Amino acid sequence: MSLRFYEIAERNHRILNPFSSEKLMWLGDVCRLTPAIRQLDLACGKGETLCRWAQAYGISGIGVDISPVFLQAARRRASELNVASQLDFIQADAAAIQVPPDSYDVVSCIGANWIGGGTLGTLELLKTKGLKRNPDSLILMGEIFWRQEPPAEALGAMGVKSGEWAVGLEGIAAMFESAGTRLVEMVLATDTDWDRYQSKHWWAFDQWARQHPDDPELESLAAFALKSRQDYFRYERPLCDWGIFVLRLAD
Repeated sequence: MSLRFYEIAERNHRILNPFSSEKLMWLGDVCRLTPAIRQLDLACGKGETLCRWAQAYGISGIGVDISPVFLQAARRRASELNVASQLDFIQADAAAIQVPPDSYDVVSCIGANWIGGGTLGTLELLKTKGLKRNPDSLILMGEIFWRQEPPAEALGAMGVKSGEWAVGLEGIAAMFESAGTRLVEMVLATDTDWDRYQSKHWWAFDQWARQHPDDPELESLAAFALKSRQDYFRYERPLCDWGIFVLRLAD
């Protein structure tokens, strides 16, 4: 049900995370991308990262996602930006897809750490999904983390276990290092990035609900939408940060 909600609520989004277009390109500069780079993006959503980077830097790569709705948008975007020949989009379980070893210079999962059951599990996936074993290879992770130790109320409401999300930048850096990677760069979201990402859901879902009053899932989807907004006001906005972290394998 949550996938369908996001397919509806994010129909006006291009970037399915609290990240601006400007920061996406800034991140590309940070990663020193060139036409020689090949990227695997797991849970790629609408493929905006791959499409924009293919256009601006000449990279090639593959995006994997479970949503046919998002992948249709990704293929349209690739055609719109004239980079369809550089990219391929595959509908599959990102955790289960088989990838040839030593195939990609960059392996990423931006804001979908559920594919590996959390930050550390997803990081282990990224380390083994075709990443080239050389000093210049990069892992990109989009991750949420607490600004401060959260109250038990927030953990319960958001369905997060104690210790599942790191506390502070020092905490998330330590988490990455415990998994055999080094944090070498980062680009963080601002409160405005969060607000623009979240509030676009509200308009899109409200419009859809008015257009589809007889949808059999409307009541449950509306309840999910309401809880999502309440959790944002009560917990995510005051307590959470988000960013994309650039990692290398530890020596």
